[in-house]
Amino acid sequence: MDTSRLLRTTGTVIAAAGLLLSGCTSGGSGEPGAAAASLPSAPPSPDAAALRPYYAQKLTWRDCGVPGFQCSTMKAPLDYANPGSGQDVDIAVSRRTATGPGKRLGSLVVNPGGPGGSGIGYLQAYAGIGYPAAVRAQYDMVSFDPRGVERSSPVECLSGPAMDKYTQVDQTPDDAAERAELVAAFKEFARACEAKSGRVLPHVSTVDAARDMDLLRGVLGDQKLHYVGASYGTLLGATYADLFPDRVGRLVLDGAMDPARPALELNRDQTEGFETAFTSFAKDCAKQPDCPLGKGDPDAVAARLKEFFRKLDAQPVASGDPDRPLGEALATTGVIAALYDESAWPQLREALSSAMNGDGSGLLSLADSYYEREADGKYANLMFANAAVNCLDQPAAFTGPEAVDTALPSFEKASPVFGAGLAWAALNCTYWPVKATGKAKELTAKGAAPIVVVGTTRDPATPYKWAQALAGQLESGRLLTYDGDGHTAYGRGSECIDTAINRYLLEGKAPQDGKKC
Repeated sequence: MDTSRLLRTTGTVIAAAGLLLSGCTSGGSGEPGAAAASLPSAPPSPDAAALRPYYAQKLTWRDCGVPGFQCSTMKAPLDYANPGSGQDVDIAVSRRTATGPGKRLGSLVVNPGGPGGSGIGYLQAYAGIGYPAAVRAQYDMVSFDPRGVERSSPVECLSGPAMDKYTQVDQTPDDAAERAELVAAFKEFARACEAKSGRVLPHVSTVDAARDMDLLRGVLGDQKLHYVGASYGTLLGATYADLFPDRVGRLVLDGAMDPARPALELNRDQTEGFETAFTSFAKDCAKQPDCPLGKGDPDAVAARLKEFFRKLDAQPVASGDPDRPLGEALATTGVIAALYDESAWPQLREALSSAMNGDGSGLLSLADSYYEREADGKYANLMFANAAVNCLDQPAAFTGPEAVDTALPSFEKASPVFGAGLAWAALNCTYWPVKATGKAKELTAKGAAPIVVVGTTRDPATPYKWAQALAGQLESGRLLTYDGDGHTAYGRGSECIDTAINRYLLEGKAPQDGKKC
């Protein structure tokens, strides 16, 4: 199985792609740094003199080097609070024009999540060729790399070798020395981001990206935004709807986040989500003849995995890369990566079995797919952009290590296997050099057309209760439920889900609120 493709094309580039780095939307204030300019609460009008040239720009489309797709670059103001400053960011855009036959319905903008996931990569590898033919026939399939991501004025931080070391730092510190090492790693990560990307760091929030998305809508010539956002893409879409409710077309928010949950609660909820996903895996594993964690109930299976992690903490195993033996941190990342999609469970069983017999290469491969590390040792900027957006969107989950100590029991209750590591991971944004500009708040999108919010009952990364919450906050929210496993629901095998969403996208008929599949 090509795990990299799995994680990048099924909506699993994730609600908190940097969970093991920064937690889910964990934000940050931490040490003083270059403060971001505060943004106005009301969106600037496209008719405002300073913004008019941006909305009036014409995109020049060119061949992307990927058959069927075109690419372009859109200019956006670096700082929407001061759009006349003359400082811009480049926003990379790609499209595949409607294939026909049938009436063209406009552009359908898609986003895979993250924050930090490449929309262009997602479009060209999956959405532009894998969405239902009827949808692709009537819509121009469009995406963009949000500001700070990959092709769009990307946030840069650590080099490949430095990132290799960072991903191996023990995230379940056992003593003062290990705690100090973890804090030092978070501080060094933040310093590197500031040194290499200080210009853009204050301006990569979800609000900024949502304003860019309206700019893209205008430049594409669409009166309304039609949009499918997965995972973190649901927060981006809901933020857009709240800023521009009168410009909402057909919005699908799949694998929804809850914008009203503060960072600490989001991290703890997501920890519960991974425990739920692991329980499903454990039940299935115990039935399989090749289950390396043995038989018994999920608690027994979990205890064996936790014991295996403890052994790796004390003594890593060979992975095929002498500079990156499989220790607890990388092994945990590999397991979590596979929990995003139940189709990866057989690969996870095989990787765990090999690791328990001294070969950690399988789990290392899963971890590499999660971090978007290429075979040559280079990393995509997913984790850098992830931290930059998360740390701007909300104040930090924790004020320091002592606050983590206080919260540890609740995280370990949420997940005996993953709780401690995910609690310590959320300390990252405490040391971020830019003060958070956002905060947890309900998004209502008052006056918007019906918005479809999709939740999966055993979603590991975006727990089902988040979808319930978002659908309840949005004045026009319609909750569509998938009773199943895995992260996100559209295009993952449920005919019931796909039919409901396709009908909405093609005919404008939103499913009844509360529909279950």
